[in-house]
Amino acid sequence: MARVKTLPKGFYLGAATAAYQVEGATQEDGRGQNMWDVYLAKHGQYSPDPASDFYHRYPEDIALAKEFGLNAIRLSISWVRLFPKIDGPVNESAVAYYHDLFKTCLDYGITPFVALHHFDSPQEMLEEGDWLNRKNIDRFIKYAKFCFLTFPEIKNWFTINELISLASGQYLGGQFPPNHHFNVSEAIQAEHNMLVAHARAVIAYHDLNLPGRIGCIHALKTGYPNSNRIEDIQACKRYDAYNNRFLLDGTLLGEYQSETMQLLQEVLQANDASLTILPEDLAILKKAAPLNGMFGMNYYRSEFVREYHGESIDQFNSTGKKGTSAFKFKGVGEFVKRPEVPTTDWDWNIYPRGLFDMLMRIKRDYPTVPTIFLTENGMALKEQLNKEKIVDDSRRIDFIDQHLEQVLKARQAGVNIQGYFVWSLQDQFSWANGYNKRYGLFYVDFETQKRYPKKSAYWFKQLGASLEE
Repeated sequence: MARVKTLPKGFYLGAATAAYQVEGATQEDGRGQNMWDVYLAKHGQYSPDPASDFYHRYPEDIALAKEFGLNAIRLSISWVRLFPKIDGPVNESAVAYYHDLFKTCLDYGITPFVALHHFDSPQEMLEEGDWLNRKNIDRFIKYAKFCFLTFPEIKNWFTINELISLASGQYLGGQFPPNHHFNVSEAIQAEHNMLVAHARAVIAYHDLNLPGRIGCIHALKTGYPNSNRIEDIQACKRYDAYNNRFLLDGTLLGEYQSETMQLLQEVLQANDASLTILPEDLAILKKAAPLNGMFGMNYYRSEFVREYHGESIDQFNSTGKKGTSAFKFKGVGEFVKRPEVPTTDWDWNIYPRGLFDMLMRIKRDYPTVPTIFLTENGMALKEQLNKEKIVDDSRRIDFIDQHLEQVLKARQAGVNIQGYFVWSLQDQFSWANGYNKRYGLFYVDFETQKRYPKKSAYWFKQLGASLEE
């Protein structure tokens, strides 16, 4: 029995996508190469073409979103589609494509929320150090300003998606190019530089006196000590400082609190790592913080943390075979699986309480936080069509239902959260998992590109109807 049957008036019920995971068409209409194109061609087991063929099929997908009760969608722009050469001229066919995509959304009464960067730096940017090279911050601001001015129909902008996931994938776990492993200096420096890039984009947006709002998206994971031991409690504090607090401070406070930096210093020292913060960086962060018009939070799971001082290990579950993952971060802590907490096939803890706890923590510790949107939440499953061409994803419905319940509970407790975006609209290409990890409301037969609404889509349709009553 569903816990959530109605949503508040004015609430956004949406679904999320990312350009590289859905568009396909990587060789079409003058598009340039991003870091994944080169990496997957050389090392990948999977091809990003045709992905969900959204580049050609977006009218169908937007129509489905409308039909099944959604009133919002999260999209991202492919930087290399707009600018095939990072310092070169704009690709006018890409401008036309995104104008038409956004118009299609608006014509259906679906509000587009658009991210400028979603894990897909141009290859030229990667070759010059990606976010570790401050020259690329300048390039990002130029690209951002172009988008702000070229697409005035967009009133809800996000700068960068999941700074922590990008930096960790590139420089800790090595699942993302350039595939460095536990280079903590690079990871934390990339995060800081992205925070500066975000802040500069926010300032630029406001300097242009545009009528919309802007923010960034953080992937937050609530940490809990695995026991009452002082050592586990301290390990959890270090984990929280690295994964959540550093990013929340930089975005919402515009300064890094002394306790945050003390905890981070413990992590840096344990890994012979360093972080460079220029004086002007802090001034930029401080100026931008009150200008954030919204805040995007992605939540999938929480972690239980215990003390760990050995060498760092990241065993990544890329197949969906349960029990094959492990994460141990020198000087931070080790993730522990608890028998009473269920997990997905990819070993992610299913812990809705962590969402409520994080929302309440943000309200308490960052009282000037603007409107919050849960910009990603969802459950990956291994799925197949049955003979009736139906996917019974009741486990996904239960997962979403439990998390939506926590969102509404947080609202009742005074948290200004105004929207929920499921990951994802349709089945998509996954960066490190290919095509067997399905999140969508709509099943995609990747051979024919035919769409099939899942049971969860029909559940969403009922939920969306409550917004119109």
